Amino acid sequence: MNQSHPFSSPSKRARSQANEETKDNIWSSLLDSVASAKRLPEKNLLVLGGAPETQRDFLETLSSDGSKRLHDRHRKKPPVANEFALGYTYQDVLDADHEDILVRLSIYTLPEPSPSFAPLLKPLLKPHTIPDTLLLILLDWAEPWSWARQLRDWIRLVRGVLVSLDDDAKEVMEAIMQEWQQRRRGGGAYDNGGSLSNETNVTIPLGPGEWDEALGVPLCVVCHSSDKIDVLEKDQNWREEELDYVLQFLRTVLLKHGASLIYTSSSIPNSLPTLVQSTLGIHSTLKRQTLKHNVIDRDKILIPPNWDSWGKIIVLRDGFDVEGVSRGWSSDIKNSNPGRPDRNSIKGTSINDEEIEPDMPTIESKNGAALLAYEDAIQDLKKSSALAGPLQSIRHLDIEIPSTQEFLASQLEIMDHLKLEEERAQTDRDKGRASGLSSSKHDQGSGTTDEIGRVTDHIGPVQFNMGGIQVDAEDMLNRLKDRERDKTPERDSPTLPAPDEKSQNEALANFFSSLIKRGGGAKSPRSNMSHSD
Repeated sequence: MNQSHPFSSPSKRARSQANEETKDNIWSSLLDSVASAKRLPEKNLLVLGGAPETQRDFLETLSSDGSKRLHDRHRKKPPVANEFALGYTYQDVLDADHEDILVRLSIYTLPEPSPSFAPLLKPLLKPHTIPDTLLLILLDWAEPWSWARQLRDWIRLVRGVLVSLDDDAKEVMEAIMQEWQQRRRGGGAYDNGGSLSNETNVTIPLGPGEWDEALGVPLCVVCHSSDKIDVLEKDQNWREEELDYVLQFLRTVLLKHGASLIYTSSSIPNSLPTLVQSTLGIHSTLKRQTLKHNVIDRDKILIPPNWDSWGKIIVLRDGFDVEGVSRGWSSDIKNSNPGRPDRNSIKGTSINDEEIEPDMPTIESKNGAALLAYEDAIQDLKKSSALAGPLQSIRHLDIEIPSTQEFLASQLEIMDHLKLEEERAQTDRDKGRASGLSSSKHDQGSGTTDEIGRVTDHIGPVQFNMGGIQVDAEDMLNRLKDRERDKTPERDSPTLPAPDEKSQNEALANFFSSLIKRGGGAKSPRSNMSHSD
């Protein structure tokens, strides 16, 4: 640095000091310009709801292919700290060529709509950050029956925080909402700047139920893990009616807030990055990405902001009370709870006694309560069937399928029981066969008698001429049986009939029986008389 001579004039000393100050200002401006050039534009994304695992899966879906390539190249991935209360991470949005970083997206996560978390959101909503902020409510397809209650609690919490902001922030929010309402133009697809891709400037007036409950900050609702719809069809017996009702309900209540809706899944390509970037106004310098609505594919639903209307909602399925749900939702999101002050009210807001609803809802509130209507239509069948008992209809019964090992073990018991019954039946058959053989001899005589009776009825009585005496063969056979029966000893008598007499009687009986069967040696009395003549 040049030093002035002690005997130099005052003018020279002043000129030297001015030169030194000019050099310092030049260096400061150069440093500031370099720092500002390296500073990235920043956007804020507030992710509300979802378990830590669901939030991480959602962030993976949100990250584009370009950001993954950048992380692979630098061997560094932003950490995700979302285990406790307010979480944070970031993602860099790349241009179409995946080389230049357009925006750094700061992502804040909050797990549940607890009133104690409200002070954590308030510092994030400043007048200079609100224009670059997007609220995103994350819902999980694992429990769609709780979506209406989750939406109501989050809307209450967010509204309480926004109402408590200062006047400067409220003026900014009002200007933002007016700008969003003016973006409602004639048909076309939304580009990545958040406006319609066509060049028309015709402004369409707001329809019924549109922007009735504007929050002041853009809102997007994401129903994540849409691949679980198949599980709901198998386990919960869901049909197209339930899916259409859920979609109609969400579209109706989100229309009041000017919000967008999208179904996402980590296994299905979707337009989530494009929707988030278009809502935040992130422009690509190389490629214009369009955002097209989708109401056909049930797992890829996409409703851009300022696109929906009551007419489009009713067309989906007849019978849906869009007007009643819209009116009931306005009543549900009030900061009051039946019978007690609102548990979602925050510090700095007051609740008048007139705003507290009674324990029993009135007729009007009962007819217009959207939350109650949703929970009556969409229920957890596992819980409801356990509470309802055996009188529940077959559609609400829960059938648990056993594992393979349990099924095989039960079948083995059944087979063992059947095998035992078969063995018992075989034993009984063997005993019956043995008893049948022993009784066959006893029944032989009665069988012979029956056979002789049938022959007698057919040919009449058979008589024999024995030494000029006509003998009735049947009468003789009966006499021989009586003679044999009379000679049969008593049971207590140890003596047995002589074998010679018994064999003779049997021989005679067999002889006469054979004569009756053959009829060869037998002649009728009429033939004998003619022969004697």
